Amino acid sequence: MQKSPENRLDQQFCQEIIRAFNSICETLGPNSEGAVITRGQDSKFFCTGLDLEECERNPNANADGFYPLLHTILDFPLPTIALVTGHTFGAGCPLAFAHDYRIMNSRRGFMCMPPVDLGCISRGGKEALQDGLVDAIAEPEDMLLVAVELARKWAPKAKAGVYGLLGSELRGEMSRSLQQISYVHSRSTFSPGISKI
Repeated sequence: MQKSPENRLDQQFCQEIIRAFNSICETLGPNSEGAVITRGQDSKFFCTGLDLEECERNPNANADGFYPLLHTILDFPLPTIALVTGHTFGAGCPLAFAHDYRIMNSRRGFMCMPPVDLGCISRGGKEALQDGLVDAIAEPEDMLLVAVELARKWAPKAKAGVYGLLGSELRGEMSRSLQQISYVHSRSTFSPGISKI
């Protein structure tokens, strides 16, 4: 991910990431061996959340961008790894949590959701690891190597579609909820009637 400022998520950036994930699926083909590593190019920030100015201007920004992005990652048939290179705030947290695995910078970065008091605000990588928010921490220069090792470990499991099926089973309800509140795959046009005619 590389978008100024601070990899902030707007509708267009979310759609670009979705296209990248879809391109990987199309390139590898169904039931392929592989894994995806999502990383920020900025060593200071992984993602600082939603572009709140866009959210004010466009009430559909999340339904057309952020929610489909989460659904795409949650529903992805290959193992996904977030390389949390730096600070991760607000919507950056669910973005990282949507991945199957997370590796966080051991020297730099806070992970927190200021708008929500979840009791899981960490001071840094070591605390995030202790709290179970990330799967590993690594020195900045070793982060990609750790992610690649993890990807190599899990990539063969994606063959024959088993990894994707297990992920769908584990996250099915969350995935269906995201699909209902966004355009994912097709806009949800059905809603139960309020009264019978």
